[in-house]
Amino acid sequence: MSKTLQFKVFCIEAYKSAHNMTGYDAVKLFKKFGVLEYLDACYDVLHTTGRDYLIDDIDRFIKVRS
Repeated sequence: MSKTLQFKVFCIEAYKSAHNMTGYDAVKLFKKFGVLEYLDACYDVLHTTGRDYLIDDIDRFIKVRS
């Protein structure tokens, strides 16, 4: 499994847990708003941050696009 794929799985799991969502719903939301592409593009910076920061950052990313 590639590093970016592991990172995206971590982000999905952390996000779904933080928002009491199913994995399916989290992936659906990430796809709808392009979060997976964002995580790929910003991997070098984001993978060094903590879980809480990532969840907040993804929330902001989605909010801007909704």
